[in-house]
Amino acid sequence: MNVAVVILNWNGRQLLEQFLPSVVRYSSTQATIYVVDNASTDDSVAYIKENFPSIEIIQNRSNGGYAKGYNDALKTNSEDIFVLLNSDVEVTRNWLTPIISEFKKDKTLVAAQPKILDYNNRAYFEYAGAAGGFIDKLGYPYCRGRIFNTVEEDIGQYNDTKKIFWATGACLFVKSKAFWKVGGFDEDLFTHQEEIDLCWRLQSQGGNVNYIGSATVYHVGGATLASANPEKTFYNFRNTLLVILKNVKSNRVWWLLFIRFMLDGAAAIMFLFQGKPKHFIAVAKAHYSFFVLFPTFLKKRKKYASRIKYYSTKSIVWDYFIRKNRTFKNLINLY
Repeated sequence: MNVAVVILNWNGRQLLEQFLPSVVRYSSTQATIYVVDNASTDDSVAYIKENFPSIEIIQNRSNGGYAKGYNDALKTNSEDIFVLLNSDVEVTRNWLTPIISEFKKDKTLVAAQPKILDYNNRAYFEYAGAAGGFIDKLGYPYCRGRIFNTVEEDIGQYNDTKKIFWATGACLFVKSKAFWKVGGFDEDLFTHQEEIDLCWRLQSQGGNVNYIGSATVYHVGGATLASANPEKTFYNFRNTLLVILKNVKSNRVWWLLFIRFMLDGAAAIMFLFQGKPKHFIAVAKAHYSFFVLFPTFLKKRKKYASRIKYYSTKSIVWDYFIRKNRTFKNLINLY
C-alpha cells in the first residue's frame, strides 16, 4: 500500500522550517512526502529545495484555498492513501503505522484521522479534530475531546479506534480511489468544512471513517486563519449552510436551514454584545454568499444528497449551553 504525505503551503516558510523536520524524520521510510505550494510569494519553495531535497514539490498556479489546492495537486499522485497534513503539525514516531494497518485490515475504511493534541498545551486535545468529529441534528460540528470552546485533557479516555462522522482536514487519511470517486473536495467551499462535506459523501457511498487513537500528532491550529479572524467566521457560517443544503436528502432540510438562520442571527447579535462588530458583519456576509451560491448547490444537492443518518445527538447547542454538558462522555449518555 503506497502512501503520500501531502502538505499544502502558502507563504509558510516559518512553519515549514519548524515542522518539516519531524515529518521527514518519522515518515520518509513509509511514505513519499510532497509539499504543494499554493502560489506562495515568499521563499518557501527555495527553502525546501535547499534543505529537503528528498521532498517532492508540486507548484499550483494560483492560491485556490484548501479545497482546490489539494484537488489540483492530487491529480498527479498515484498512491493508494493520501495523508493530507497541515503545515503546522508535528508528527511523532510511528504515527503512520497503526492507521495504515487499519486500512489494510478494514476494506470498508475510506478515511481516518489520528489523535490530535495541542502543540502548545500538549496534555490537551486540539480544537480542530481532537479525537474525531461528529455532527448534531442541526448540523453543528463537534468532536470527542472538544465541544465548542471546551477542550478536554487527554488522560487516555480516547485511546481507542472508533467510527466517527468526519475526520479533520488537519491530518486526514483518505483512500485515493474513494476520494476521486466522490469528486474530491468541493472547491466552492474554498476552506473550512470541506472535510465534513467530503466525509459525508464518502459515507453515502458505503465507506467508513475512523478515529485511530493509537497514532498521535500535535497541531498548532489557527496558523492560517486564527479563530479571532472574521474571515474564519465567514467561512464557518456560510459553509455549514452550504454543506447542509448539499447533503441532507429529505425535505426537512428547509426547516433545518430556517432554524440555522435563526440561530446564526442570535450568534451575530451575541458578537455585537461582545464588541465584535466585524464578526457580526461576517455572519451577514456569510448569509448573502449562501444565497449567491444557492443555485449552484441546489444542483449539487440533486447529485449528492443522501439519507444516511448524519447526527449522533439532537442539539449540541442545547446540551452545551442549557444542560451544561461539556464533555463527549456526558453527551453520549443522553441519547
